[in-house]
Parts: sequence; C-alpha cells; structure tokens
Amino acid sequence: MIVLLPPSETKAAGGTGASLTTARSGESQLGFPGLAVARSRALDALDRLVAAGQDASTPAKARAAADNAAVRTSPTMPAIDRYTGVLYDALDARSLEPEARAWVEDHVVIQSALLGFVRASDPIPAYKVSEHTKLPGERMRELWGDAGRVIEGFALDLRSKAYAQLAPVPGAVPIEIVSPEGKALNHWNKAGKGALVRSLARAGARVGSADALVAWAASVEVPLVRSEAGVRLVVQDPRLVAARG
Repeated sequence: MIVLLPPSETKAAGGTGASLTTARSGESQLGFPGLAVARSRALDALDRLVAAGQDASTPAKARAAADNAAVRTSPTMPAIDRYTGVLYDALDARSLEPEARAWVEDHVVIQSALLGFVRASDPIPAYKVSEHTKLPGERMRELWGDAGRVIEGFALDLRSKAYAQLAPVPGAVPIEIVSPEGKALNHWNKAGKGALVRSLARAGARVGSADALVAWAASVEVPLVRSEAGVRLVVQDPRLVAARG
C-alpha cells in the first residue's frame, strides 16, 4: 500500500542531513531513481530562476528566495518532517511511536513540485516551488506528467486535485473528505487526511485494495466508506473523531 500526499507551501527550516550536493558519490539520497533526469532538469531551472532574481519584498518572500538559492547546498531533513501545515500537523509524524513512524516511512509518498515523488524518509532541503511556479525553460506538466509510473501497487490518493492532475497515478484510489451531511470541507479536509494517515500508521495497517481498506476502517471504527469515485471519509468535528487516539 502506498499513501500519496500533497506537499505543503510551508516547510520547517534547518536540518542535519547531507545536502543534495554533498551526498557520497554513487549513493542516491532520494527514492524513485527513475525520476533523476526530471529532478535534474527542475533543479537546473530553479538555478535559472534564482539567477534571474526573485521577489524578496517581504520577510516570507526573502526566506523563500534564500531557500531556493541554497537548495543544492543547504542541510536536509526527512520529507515527512520538512513539510508542515494543517495536514502534516494532524499527522504529527514526530510524535509517533517507532513502529508507527516506520510504517509512515515505508508507505507514505509525497509529491514535490521540485523533486517529484519522494518517500517520507527521503532527505530534502527547504525550497519554495509549487505547481504554479514558472520555472524558466520548463513546464511542470512536462517535467512530472509521466512521473506516476514509479508508483506501483495499491495507492490511496490523498493529493489535491492540482497535484493529482500534474502527475496522474494510474489506478490510484482517490479519497473524498466530507461532513456528516455530505458536504465538502476545506480546512478540515487537510486535517482529516492527516488524521487518517496517523490512524493507519498507528494500526500498522496492511491492505492491498480499496475494499480491504474499508474493511480495516470498519474494524477500528474509522468512518471510511466506498464511493463511486473511490473512498469517502466523514470528518465529524474539529477534534477529528474520524481518527481515534
């Protein structure tokens, strides 16, 4: 089982891992080596963006510009710790027990607009590139449109529509987050996704299909059901009772 997550605009600063350019020769820091060429193109395009000058008119933009300028040489940290925000706060991978943390590292894959698909444990630098970023000489859809081929087996797709369209994963099962009344959610959409992944990790869930996932959910009282498009999670309140514990 692979759980596909979107990236986040916000990212933790710092890190203690080797930079992208100081990893030992012959070793790949990142999973999915089939994306190496696209990653190299994206990084080269980011270098051109930095050379052309970036907007640093606010403290946040100045930090983003500095992160991009140092993307090849800055320290790294596991992707699951680098990304922050509502989804990742609800997942709270740092607080998981070792077994649950290992589940996340084995099963969670995050889609980056700069690096393509990365595993939760892959060491990545801080950067500021989204699916809307215009990288000189490159188009996001041309970089990542075929990247979904690296994802094998049953995949639960928790990505936003924008990222799912950027790099389609054949056969991935999308998840819909709704209120008890069946209404789509915004803020709690992301929180619900993070809480669901936390529940999966803490249970050490091993499922190989959407039907098996729904059966697992029923056994642990997570309100996940089949829908026409894929699966649907009901988030009942701001305390996320959808993910017990």
